[in-house]
Amino acid sequence: MGDVLRILHVVVNMNRGGAETFIMNVYRNIDRSKIQFDFLTCREGVFDEEITRLGGRIHRIPYVTDVGHFKYMKQLDLFFQNHNIYPIVHAHMDKMSGLVLRAAKKAEIPIRIAHSHNTKSEGNVIARLYKRFVGQYIYANATEYVACSTLAAKWLFKRRVTKILKNGIVPESFSYNQQIREQTRASLNIYDDTFVVGHVGRFAPQKNHVFILNIFSEFLKHKSNAILLLVGEGPLRQELEQKAKQLKMSEKVIFTGVRSDVPELLQSMDILFFPSIHEGLPVTLIEAQGAGLPCIISDTISNEVDLGLNLIGFFSLENLEDWIERLIILSEEKIIRTTNLETFVQQGYSIKETASDLKEYYLSLTGDVNENTNHIHAYV
Repeated sequence: MGDVLRILHVVVNMNRGGAETFIMNVYRNIDRSKIQFDFLTCREGVFDEEITRLGGRIHRIPYVTDVGHFKYMKQLDLFFQNHNIYPIVHAHMDKMSGLVLRAAKKAEIPIRIAHSHNTKSEGNVIARLYKRFVGQYIYANATEYVACSTLAAKWLFKRRVTKILKNGIVPESFSYNQQIREQTRASLNIYDDTFVVGHVGRFAPQKNHVFILNIFSEFLKHKSNAILLLVGEGPLRQELEQKAKQLKMSEKVIFTGVRSDVPELLQSMDILFFPSIHEGLPVTLIEAQGAGLPCIISDTISNEVDLGLNLIGFFSLENLEDWIERLIILSEEKIIRTTNLETFVQQGYSIKETASDLKEYYLSLTGDVNENTNHIHAYV
C-alpha cells in the first residue's frame, strides 16, 4: 500500500485521437507523486510505450466489434472482478462507457466517472442504435459526470450536474516561431510563397474530409500556389486519396499520416480548415489558436472553443460559397502570427491548470468515499 492513488482510465486504444491526446497531456503534467494512471484498452496504441515509462500499467481485453456484445460484457465483468481494487474508474468511451461502468458497479468500485468528449455518436444506423441502447446504462451506473464542453455534457448526460474539464494544452509548445515554420515547410518540400491549408484529424466521416477536398478544389481556381496538408490516419484514407485523384489535384494534397510533431506542422500552415459534422471541444482548435493560426470551422462546434483571439470563424456546412470566400479573403491578407500565453491560463486552457484541477477533483472524490468505506485505501 502506498500514497499514490491509481486511477483506471478506459479507452478503446491510446492513439493520437483528440481525447487520447488530452489524456496524455494531463498524464504528463499531473502530480504523479499523488496520482497515477492505469489504462484498460482493447487495442495497441502509439502512446503505450510512453505510458509504461511514466509508470502506468496497461490492461487489455477484446473490443465489442471483435467478440460481440455478450462476450465483451463477460470480458468486462471478468476484468473488474479481478481488478476491483481501483477506487476510481474513468471511462472515456462516450455512450459505450455504459457497459464499462455497469461492470465496474457490479465489482463494487465506488467512484465511476463517465466522460463525454463528443456531441454525437459515430457509425452507421445499426451502430448508433446499439450505442443508444448501451448508453442507457450510464445513468444507473455512473457516480460522476465530466465533459469537455457544455454541448458535450448536454448530449450525453442531459440535465445531470456535470463537471466541465477543459481540454488544456501546453501553450509554450505551440507559440509561433518563424524558424520552425521554415524548417517544417522545407521538410515537406513546401515553398515559402505557398499558401498552406491544413487539417489535423482522423480520417473518419465525422471530420468531413470530402467537404475539405471539394472546397479546396474550388479554392485552387483562385489560388493556384496552394497546398492542402492533411495530418492524420484512418479508415477513409484510401478513399480520400482516390477523391483527390478524381479532382485532379493529387500533387496539391499532402497526406502526412500519423505525426508526433503536430505543434511544428501547425506552424507550417496558413489556415486551419475544420468542417467537422460534430465535435465535443477539439484539442486541435485550442492548439491552433496557441500557434496564432486562423481557423475556419463549422458552426456545429461549440463556441466555447473560441478563446477570443480573433482567430476563429464559424460557418454553416450548408453554405459552401461562404467557406470558399473566407479562404480567399484570408489568403490575400497579411496575417501576423502571435501567441497570447496569458489567455490560455486565464481561460483555463493551460494543461497545468487542467491537470491540477483534475488532481484535486480525484482527491476530493476519494475523500468523500473515504468517510464511508475502507475500499478507497486499496491502492494498487
